[in-house]
Amino acid sequence: MSLRLLPVPDGLVGQRLDTALARMTGLSRSKVEALCAAGRVRIDGAAVDKAQRLEAGGMIEADLPDPRPPAPVPTPVEGMGILYEDADIVVVDKPAGVAAHPSVGWDGPDVLGALRAMHISVATSGAAERQGIVSRLDVGTSGVMIVAKGERAYSVLKRAFREHTVDKVYHAVVQGHLDPSSGTIDAPIGRHPGREWKMAIIAGGRESITHYDVIEFMPRASLVEVHLETGRTHQIRVHMAAVGHPCVGDATYGADPTLSARTGLRRQWLHATELTIAHPITGSRLTFHSDYPDDLAHALDVLRLP
Repeated sequence: MSLRLLPVPDGLVGQRLDTALARMTGLSRSKVEALCAAGRVRIDGAAVDKAQRLEAGGMIEADLPDPRPPAPVPTPVEGMGILYEDADIVVVDKPAGVAAHPSVGWDGPDVLGALRAMHISVATSGAAERQGIVSRLDVGTSGVMIVAKGERAYSVLKRAFREHTVDKVYHAVVQGHLDPSSGTIDAPIGRHPGREWKMAIIAGGRESITHYDVIEFMPRASLVEVHLETGRTHQIRVHMAAVGHPCVGDATYGADPTLSARTGLRRQWLHATELTIAHPITGSRLTFHSDYPDDLAHALDVLRLP
């Protein structure tokens, strides 16, 4: 931690402290709220509540995390397996609790740091902290993720994901019973107007299309296969919550805490189970598969009980 002195900008006068400080520092609002609760944020020397409105001429004093280095740090990640590797790509089985790459406000492990610890080099294209990353998974989502090792592979894969020629298959367990059991959710997604760390269906958001098929109905939940036509942040989680069936364990998007506690889940039941691509260099069709990790498999067993 290091002390930062931040004059209140004119454009943020009247804003809540947590919202304004998140915008000023790039930290998540939840991180800022935790700093406020710990007494690490003050205005003109006095401790303040996260909801306090900023006044003109004020000085925010904050003990902030030291900035994350721009490049990934070699950090072994227990449980992250390699599903496939050649000279051009590496396909990993990402555990939950691991980010795709370093970012402001995240101080946990990431895929690129884990690959460095394995002495696996990746493409240098892209911003320094996310070189080689062509598609990401949420921190709390496990499963198949691909990283480009070469520059040509990076360019070709980026275009493939942008043009939606990659087949990504997810499995999710959602609350209740979807009706109809197969369908499409087509609703635009953008930043939540009141909570910058969340996404929401909003007018003017980016086009977002999710196709789903129920695999299995359970007493209080449904196991669903999901295909994404677009790849927006939190897309499956937002769409399922919007139709009244949030992913089990997903407190951010309205999951029932009692049901989550029953399963023992500490994150959303969402897994990237399969990825099919045309190899960026050879063009051959490749499919990679990831089995459910132990926490999701256990939760599924619990939910199958009457």
